[in-house]
Amino acid sequence: MSDTNLEAAPLDLTPRGSLAIEYVVNGPVETNTYFVISGGEALVIDPAWEGERLVEEFSRRHPDVRLAGIACTHGHADHVGGVAGVRRALGEDLPFALAEEDVPMIRSNIEHQRINWGIDTEDPGEPNRLLAEGDVVSVGDVRLQVLSTPGHTPGGVVLFAETREGPVAFVGDTLFPGSHGRVDLEGGDWLAIMRSLAKLGTLLPPETQVFVGHGSGTTIAQELEGNPFMQRALLDQRRREGRMRRDSE
Repeated sequence: MSDTNLEAAPLDLTPRGSLAIEYVVNGPVETNTYFVISGGEALVIDPAWEGERLVEEFSRRHPDVRLAGIACTHGHADHVGGVAGVRRALGEDLPFALAEEDVPMIRSNIEHQRINWGIDTEDPGEPNRLLAEGDVVSVGDVRLQVLSTPGHTPGGVVLFAETREGPVAFVGDTLFPGSHGRVDLEGGDWLAIMRSLAKLGTLLPPETQVFVGHGSGTTIAQELEGNPFMQRALLDQRRREGRMRRDSE
């Protein structure tokens, strides 16, 4: 990873495909579980709890849509707690995607939540797809591009798509309106999350609709204008870049 955390695969900003987005607030810490629907397929992002019920209710609403896979923005228990149930309902070979860096922490985070918060979370099992910067997760005719955004966890990712309806990003707990995800949990890193905020503020179009892990969403434009952490992150980035230019002269 570069010093600025901006060494990223180029984003494809060509509008591709059409999508619908639904979400369910579920689990003991009210996690947003998203369903991305396109071309008769759906991807579930961050199934937080009661995966079998999530599948049952989605299938009742959309009997002609095939749930084609799972993607998790990071490995905390409150974002993977429904994975096992979804896999039981749809088959263990269902694609389950997560960044490799977060795989080792899943079980320890489940234990942390059990001990500290009294929450028993089902082990999701091993992912059968490991996400990395520049990967693409396809659903229907939409391409979700993977951005590595460590800080809340070592393997946090953002899933970004440019669609006919406009750009969207599923950011997990990396970014919140006016703030950012916690860095005091296992794997948290203040410096890394600040660089990830700068990365999002630099690479994503301002009109990007941002779907967060908990609570209400936002846009990149709103965060550029009103998020003091993103503003500081971008200022720090410009300072680093200025020093690097001077050092190279």
